[in-house]
Amino acid sequence: MGFPLLLGPLVTVHELGHYLVGRWFGVHAEAFSIGFGKEIWGFTDKRGTRWKLALLPLGGYVQFKGDMNPASIPDAEAIANATVDERVGSFHHAALWKRALIVFAGPATNILLTLAIFASFFAFFGKPVPADAEQQLTISTFAEQSPAREAGLKVGDRIVSIDGEAVHGFRDVQDAILLYPGRTLDITVLRGGTELTIPVTAGSHEITDKFGNVSRIGLVGIAATDATYAYEPQGLVSSLGLAVDHSLGIVDMMVTGIGQIVSGERSVKELGGPVKIAKYSGEQLSLGSLAFINFVALISLNLAFINLLPIPALDGGHLAFYAAEAVRRKPVGPRGQEVAYRAGVALVLMLMIFVTVNDLAGLPVFGK
Repeated sequence: MGFPLLLGPLVTVHELGHYLVGRWFGVHAEAFSIGFGKEIWGFTDKRGTRWKLALLPLGGYVQFKGDMNPASIPDAEAIANATVDERVGSFHHAALWKRALIVFAGPATNILLTLAIFASFFAFFGKPVPADAEQQLTISTFAEQSPAREAGLKVGDRIVSIDGEAVHGFRDVQDAILLYPGRTLDITVLRGGTELTIPVTAGSHEITDKFGNVSRIGLVGIAATDATYAYEPQGLVSSLGLAVDHSLGIVDMMVTGIGQIVSGERSVKELGGPVKIAKYSGEQLSLGSLAFINFVALISLNLAFINLLPIPALDGGHLAFYAAEAVRRKPVGPRGQEVAYRAGVALVLMLMIFVTVNDLAGLPVFGK
């Protein structure tokens, strides 16, 4: 139940961004599809756009006039030989800046949705702030196995920064450590009025949530004197600013995670695809509407991030070609575009197959 409630609206919002900006610029949309493959329901509006639901609900597309296919791959020969009537309302005959904005509009609507959700949370519930920041940053006890104690930290030390980044509460400390299992971090503490910087290697631990999902995190084995938070009321402007900061923090975590997988610090098994998203969406829905809405915001931001990667056939790939066209003052050659798009489609398909197999292998039915 959670998956269609999650993916359907997010895909619709994304594609509506493309459609509305295209319509604003006078580009004709021939089809607006939620899902891929065979049409299972649809209608044609008075503008000649076919609105439809397709059999495979793993995405969607807007096919504009002049597109060869749903991936908006241009047909160089058709573009060059188009008649005057064929050029009217054609996506590929629109000005370069218009094409760029139409393409960017999809990820942008996902980003705006994420910001709206996070800003609403801050506006309604307030900003979480430490009830006593100094107590939160003061080490009160160590775990039985504590890399921090072994490295030389002591009870009563107050944490000032980690790897040069100032911390303002215990959540900042957690955020600076949890994502880096096995990595050595420079923890700066205040002890007796003197600042000391002590390298601490975070332990690598696997934790399992109530649904059986396993995550690998970094821990240094410390506890704060006080870890309670209060909530400060926020206005609309400050809520939006906090939403931007929170979203940037999530993007930073995504980039860090991908970098760790590429470098081998994390297993590729931690990558997730449609099956894992479906599983998580159902779990978050069972926790209540607020947890599910927060998950919607996270996936919406992920969708924008992935689509903006400079991979041909994704929105980011189109934008990369437009950037090259702006610099060269002419489009990339048809042969170069064809090779790049074919390679991009192949890469996306291989990645989809890999993460799907990865997801299925991790399900309990396969013995995990």
